[in-house]
Parts: sequence; structure tokens; C-alpha cells
Amino acid sequence: MKHAAFPDGPTRHDLIAWFRRNRALTREVFAIPTASAYYDRPIALRNPIAFYEGHLPAFAVNTLIKSALHRPGINSAYEVLFARGIDPESEAAMGGNASSHWPTRPEILNYGQAADAMVEEALSSERLEDDDVPQLRGGESAITILEHEPMHQETLMYMFHQLPYEKKIRRLPFASPQEVPACDVHPRNESVAIPAGVATLGVERDSVFAWDNELPHQRVDVDAFSIDRHNVTNAEFMAFVEADGYADRALWSEEGWEWVTEAGVRHPGFWTRRDGAWLWRGMFELIPLPADWPVYVAHAEAEAYARWIGKRLPTEAEYHRAAFGTPDGSERSFPWGEKLPGPNHGNFGFRQWEPVPIGSYPAGASAWGVHDLAGNGWEWTSTFFDGFPGFEPMPSYPVYSADFFDRRHFVMKGASPATAVELIRRSFRNWFRGNYPYVYATFRCVE
Repeated sequence: MKHAAFPDGPTRHDLIAWFRRNRALTREVFAIPTASAYYDRPIALRNPIAFYEGHLPAFAVNTLIKSALHRPGINSAYEVLFARGIDPESEAAMGGNASSHWPTRPEILNYGQAADAMVEEALSSERLEDDDVPQLRGGESAITILEHEPMHQETLMYMFHQLPYEKKIRRLPFASPQEVPACDVHPRNESVAIPAGVATLGVERDSVFAWDNELPHQRVDVDAFSIDRHNVTNAEFMAFVEADGYADRALWSEEGWEWVTEAGVRHPGFWTRRDGAWLWRGMFELIPLPADWPVYVAHAEAEAYARWIGKRLPTEAEYHRAAFGTPDGSERSFPWGEKLPGPNHGNFGFRQWEPVPIGSYPAGASAWGVHDLAGNGWEWTSTFFDGFPGFEPMPSYPVYSADFFDRRHFVMKGASPATAVELIRRSFRNWFRGNYPYVYATFRCVE
């Protein structure tokens, strides 16, 4: 069993400790909404909050206990009801929002406790690796459930960010807050020239745990280009807003234009305007819009801004070249080198609720001097989310990726303040639809 976060390979002790950390953090996450919000849908096209508290333990039972180990589950009805946490295509597909459609919270919590005990026992004593069982090759199912939970912890943050403040209980960041290193107040967002070279996308099959969309690895020739040293800031994006960029049809894709016109979008979703002043919609309070924070926008908005200034978004391969390439032609595991991600490398791992000023983590810069490539916000690319040549669905979760190979979802790279450290690796690929405004995603431009 191999995992990028465990250079010597995770032991059973490591797996159990990781599982316990996940479950403890999930309890912290679900302590944010008030009791009255439990059946709310803060984002219309997501399930109610209650669903996700049942989904996480049910996914672990379905994936490891039932599918991989061929053991009986706990509650077959729950293991169907809470099976898959994917955004519905329409509100009509939700089947209503009344609490009567869902179990009570005590019932969900009781199920979760039973599931936790069953999963921990399996991690302690069951055969987790078996080349004759596809779901157990390389310990795939065990690590799948361990990476799946922090993914949902992050997406729950997107949901809770949309809750009214009176329906949230203010909390300190889950990890020990890290003092943000001192940096220039307003660093200059100059372009950095990246020479032509090769970028390695994905990871070699069977070398380490990877989701199916990370496999197999491929080497891509990348032409020379220039890329912004820093992410586009709120101040820079403000110029686009004030130039009435949201009303200029020539700047928008067809889907983007349909979205901004039908939804009446005129500024980033994390901004609001009160009494003539622009404010940032933080997790727990409104604050004056920080000029030097990265702007969080949907892909359509990032693309329109880039077109407005005569540039474009980077491809996935260009991001890789800027993040992991080096002048001598070698490639790094992380933008900063080979050390595992630490608190001085970027804003990730729940150490902050919000972004921090661009360039705040100089120790995390790439070999070319490009900053914040892991942390402070996922980075939009222009690459449609798709499988690499030779793609095969993963046995433990065959519907994880392929349903989204629809040329409507775009690859995102890097990490956000709410991304778990174990998910930060060169090959990891995130994705969202181009008109999804809730994700902690920023961008930089290339030419």
C-alpha cells in the first residue's frame, strides 16, 4: 500500500489514525450549522445538510465493507438513501426538502456510530490488500474512503459559506491557526517567462494510490509561455467589474453568457455591496473587501476577465510546467520541492477560514518564482475535465469521474484553505462546472 503523504507506506496505525482524524473533523464541520438549519439546502442544487452526515459513513460501509470485503452492511435502506453525494442536475431531481424525507439527526448519528465501529474494526484486522480482488489492489478501497471524507469536508464548507450568518455558530479554524508570514502589502503581479519543456500529468499506474482520473501518467510537450506570478486579486478584478465587463457579450462563452444574463450576475459571488461599499462575504462575517486577496470566481468569470485583458487561462499542462518544472528540466513533487506540505508552504488544511494576501508564503513558490500554486484557492485551467488516454474507472468507485467527462467541467489544480494536506499532490485533479460560483477557486492568466 502506497500513498504520497506516507513516503514509507501507511501502516494500519496510520490508516486508523487518519480515519479517526477525519471523523473528528467531520464532527467539527457539522457543529457549524445551527439545529434549525439541518435540513436546509444552502446551495439549491445540492442535497440538504442532513444528507451529507449520513453519506460519509454510508460511503465507507458501501465501499470498504460491502463492495471490497463482501461483508453485510448495517442498514440497507440507509446505504441506498445516502449512497452517492453528487450534485443533482435540477431542483426537480431533489425530491423535496422537507425533513420528513430524511431520518432524524439522532437516527443518522446512531447509524454513523455503528458504521465507524465497523470500519475501524476492518482497518484494524481485515485483509486490506489483495491483488485478486480489484477493489483491494494496493489497498484502494481503504484509501478511497479516507480521501473521500476530506473532499466532502471541503465541499461542505462551500455549502456552509452560503448559510445566513444567524444559522451558523462561529468557530475557530479547525487546525492551529498559522501566523501568515510577512510579505509585500501589494506585490506586483508581473509575468514570469516559462521556457518550453515537458510536463508530467498524472501518475504511473500501481506506483501510488490515485483516483482514476489521475491515471495513467503522460508526458506532454509544452510550448514557451508567460504566466502571472500571482493570482488575480480582488482589486484587479474590480477594474473588470467597474468597466462593465459583465455586460460585454464579446467576453463571455455561450454558457457563461447564458448564466450571467439569466442569473443576473454582476460581480463575484463572494462579494456584496452595502451602502455603496464593497464587502467580502466571509464564513462568519462581512468584512471590507480585501484588495490583495485572490478573487474567488466561477470559471466563466475567470475566462471573461482573461479575455478582457488580452490573455487566457492556463492549460492543465501549463499549470504543471509553472508549478513543478525547473530550469534544469527536472520536475518537483511540489512547487517548493520534495518536502511534504507544511504550514509555511501555503494556506491549506483548515488553518484559515478565508484567503490571505497573495504572496504570503514565499517558501511555497515554484522554481520559477510563481506563488500560491498550492493553497489560498484552487486554480482554474482552460482544460476540460476528461480521462487521460488509457483511462479506466477505478474498481472501488467506478462512477467517480466518468460521469463528468461532458465538456462542461474544467480541471482545477492546487488547493484551497479547506483542502486536506493528504490531498495535496502533483497528480491530484479537482473539477467543477464553468458556472459554479461557490467553490474556493481563483485564477491567473497566461499569454
